[in-house]
Amino acid sequence: MSKGRITRREFLQSVGLGAATIWAGAFSGCASASKAQAASGVKPNIIFILADDLGYGDLGCYGQKEIQTPNLDRLAANGIRFTDHYAGSTVCAPSRCVLMTGLHSGHAYIRGNTRNPIRPQDRTVAEVLKAAGYTTGLIGKWGLGENDSTGIPNRKGFDYFFGYESQVHAHNYYTEFLWQNREKVPLKNIVERPSPTYAEGLGGVSSNKVEYSADLFADESLQFVEINRKKPFFLYLTYTIPHANNEAGNQGMEVPDLGIYADKPWPAPQKGHAAMITRMDSHIGRLIDKLAEFKIADRTLVLFSSDNGPHKEGGFNPDFNDSNGPLRGIKRDMYDGGIRVPLIACWPGTITAGQTTAHISAFWDFLPTACDVAGVPTPEGLDGISYLPTLLGKPDQQRQHEYLYWEFFERGFDQAVRMGQWKALRIGVGGPIQLYNLLTDIGETKNIAADHPDIVAKIEMILKTARTESELWKIPEPSATKPKPKPKSQKPTTN
Repeated sequence: MSKGRITRREFLQSVGLGAATIWAGAFSGCASASKAQAASGVKPNIIFILADDLGYGDLGCYGQKEIQTPNLDRLAANGIRFTDHYAGSTVCAPSRCVLMTGLHSGHAYIRGNTRNPIRPQDRTVAEVLKAAGYTTGLIGKWGLGENDSTGIPNRKGFDYFFGYESQVHAHNYYTEFLWQNREKVPLKNIVERPSPTYAEGLGGVSSNKVEYSADLFADESLQFVEINRKKPFFLYLTYTIPHANNEAGNQGMEVPDLGIYADKPWPAPQKGHAAMITRMDSHIGRLIDKLAEFKIADRTLVLFSSDNGPHKEGGFNPDFNDSNGPLRGIKRDMYDGGIRVPLIACWPGTITAGQTTAHISAFWDFLPTACDVAGVPTPEGLDGISYLPTLLGKPDQQRQHEYLYWEFFERGFDQAVRMGQWKALRIGVGGPIQLYNLLTDIGETKNIAADHPDIVAKIEMILKTARTESELWKIPEPSATKPKPKPKSQKPTTN
């Protein structure tokens, strides 16, 4: 056991963060147990697990045929699966900003991939839950502040942080160090071929590949739950799987072994991608087992999602195993393949098993949902709507969005709207509005804008009014010759 890992455990205890066959027990809770819990006034635990660049079609419970995800499939079978849930954006940083702040990308501070940190006034779900008496932990990738900035996790409501501060650093699964709160924890990996940004502690490719960060995150999550099991906690567990190590070129799907995919007649990146997802799935199974072992499964809401659609990086081809399922587009696209993502929720004894819902929801709904679960007031001025009624099987009490809105600056200025069955997008400033009926055309193959001028007129108004001006990101002039906009003081990065 490395010195770093012992130190992390001792640290958790010293600052007062808490004094496979188990699957059946984890999901055998009854309604009476939850009623007793509610009567006792014990606040439920909340675990939000976030994958990185996992496609809508990458899980068995969402139609995947080749990649094995038995634990997540079981989680869905014993809870509720959302079919129409959306990420905050089509790339990492803005999507995570939306998830944490409850504001869609027309109002959130971070609207594109950037190393600018979120600000003190950008209140996060961790800050809200911490004020409500929760112990809060972030394990994995953050991406919203680094290097002692205003946005580092410990300044945004997290009692404990272990992982990557920055997005580019998170590319490397075999990094030389990870952050424990505001200190670096050295690992046994050696980075010999660094990226151009490695002088700032970012990126790189390891030559010896000893300690795999996703495995460390899994162990750390079990430790966090064990130490904090006797009081309410919020765990934000953010795996980097199956994001590519962009600095590794076509060898970017880094994983310790290929497991059950080693003998598949597939290209190496496809084997690596599948092995990464199945490895993460096994880690999640261990976490669910731990909840059952400590007899806290029935007072723990577990949610699982992805920050955006599948990538086409590190040698990986998203079409090979149909990572976006029936959807059009991938990461960086405003079509649903770039922004529609899995959402699974399980809470034994509270959420009825075996449900599927078409409730239209998005990342900005998580903060108000967490407030409702914790029994605390929701901050004013959010774009989100709690989906707790849907979790509780009370659709008649579920408020609905008038619309969902996104904007994205990385390739100019793109916008998208989901309004009931209608999905609209505009690519580039001044571009024509595309309109699709998702009930009959989930793959967004037939643009029917010309057939529905009334709907297009409504969308046009939403595109103008759903947003506020951003101090970081400015809408470019409608000219094909103008360079792509960059936010003020932005240090360019990739995701």
